[in-house]
This record gives sequence, structure tokens and C-alpha cells, in this order.
Amino acid sequence: MDAHQARSLHEGRLMRLANVTGVGTGRDEHTGQDVIVVFVTHLVPRDRLRDADVVPDTLEGVPVRVLAIGEVDAHDGGA
Repeated sequence: MDAHQARSLHEGRLMRLANVTGVGTGRDEHTGQDVIVVFVTHLVPRDRLRDADVVPDTLEGVPVRVLAIGEVDAHDGGA
């Protein structure tokens, strides 16, 4: 299964996790491997999360990366 298929399969569940604001795909800058990227408001140590809110290391064999991007605000694109 490729990264896009794995993301599509798990996106709904990932979006329900604490602090998650988005899910996408990308390429690991060190290995060049396709990955699933989970965007979060801030990083929380794994031992401070409920088990149900831990982002997995892999999904369907595809590596998962967590990227803290802060709070996300919607903008209407107006002036």
C-alpha cells in the first residue's frame, strides 16, 4: 500500500486524535521515502498522551511523521 492509500484509509481516525489539525503525505528529507505526515498544534511527549491519542509510528507499513505547526486559523481570503 502506498502513502496516499494509507493516509486515505486512516485519515478520519487520525483527525480525531488530540492536537491533530491535518493529515497529508510527503517525503522524508533524510531517506527520500514516502511518509504520512500528521500535523499537530504542539508536540506532546508520548508518555503524557492517552494511549488512544498516540500517533502510530507506521500505518500499513508506511512511516508516519508528526509535525508541529501551531494553531490553525481559517482565513476567508478576503481583504
